[in-house]
Amino acid sequence: MQTYDVVAIGELLIDFAQRGVDKSGYPTLAAQPGGAPGNVLAALAGLDKTTAFLGRVGDDAFGSLLLQTLAGLGIDTRGVRRDPTAFTTMAFVTLDDHGERSFSFARKPGADTRLRFEEIDLDMVDKAKILHFGALSLTDEPARTATKKTVEYALSRNKLISFDPNFRAPLWRDRQEAIAQMQWGLSRARIVKLSGEEAELLLACPPEEGTERLLRDYGVGLAMVTLGSRGAILQNPNGRVTVAAPTVESVDTTGAGDIFTGSALAALLELDRSPEELTRKELLRVGRFAVTAASLSTQNPGGMRSMPAREQIQAMLTE
Repeated sequence: MQTYDVVAIGELLIDFAQRGVDKSGYPTLAAQPGGAPGNVLAALAGLDKTTAFLGRVGDDAFGSLLLQTLAGLGIDTRGVRRDPTAFTTMAFVTLDDHGERSFSFARKPGADTRLRFEEIDLDMVDKAKILHFGALSLTDEPARTATKKTVEYALSRNKLISFDPNFRAPLWRDRQEAIAQMQWGLSRARIVKLSGEEAELLLACPPEEGTERLLRDYGVGLAMVTLGSRGAILQNPNGRVTVAAPTVESVDTTGAGDIFTGSALAALLELDRSPEELTRKELLRVGRFAVTAASLSTQNPGGMRSMPAREQIQAMLTE
């Protein structure tokens, strides 16, 4: 019987990432497969974990390319539906001199927002150890209800819930609505990854205090806050660790946070312990592995195909 380490629900999209500018200053863009939940699964699949996706893409060329990419990475796509009336979502990513990103979106609506709960293959959730989701599937109906009902279903089956908000301001009509929906996600998850900016937005505290607040205010079992090139903080009831990021020549940070999340979930699965049971030494192991994988991913363009090989991660860890 097919079982899954992680099933993700959410958005698949095309990232049009900047590769240069012409003489008039217009960016030259290259299409890359993306979407935060898909990037997370790509990291897991690259570390030999069994994965599957639940979502919706357009019945168009980009939708077909995304399905081909996921299948090529070893991600089960049986739970992905095709939409004949809405295009696959597109994100346009421009970069500054340090590789940091700015976003704009073609999603009015995007096919991913049209996923209905009736289309969800709950048998795939039954066969998963972890259900992962993000906040982009909470921006619009019917995907918001589909996501929430799927999360509640997974909780009723005692599945581990992993949540990464992946906040993108242009996709929300109202900032307070965004905060409320993301806080709903925090209240359902035992594993949470926030960026430093998301910790400030959702928890009203400095990033360095974010993990403590997640445990105290939301009952999270494993809290992780990423700090970009400064590394990450991880905390559970047994302790708190800060992990520095290795120095790399970064060309594109797209998907680095997702690679961190997927690599951390893979390391947790390999330890075969609940998030709350990890010792401080094991937290450090998870954090170092995930930070190293995320850092190395920034040497490659795009998100879904930027995951470094396990051997490359291990080599840097032993340096």
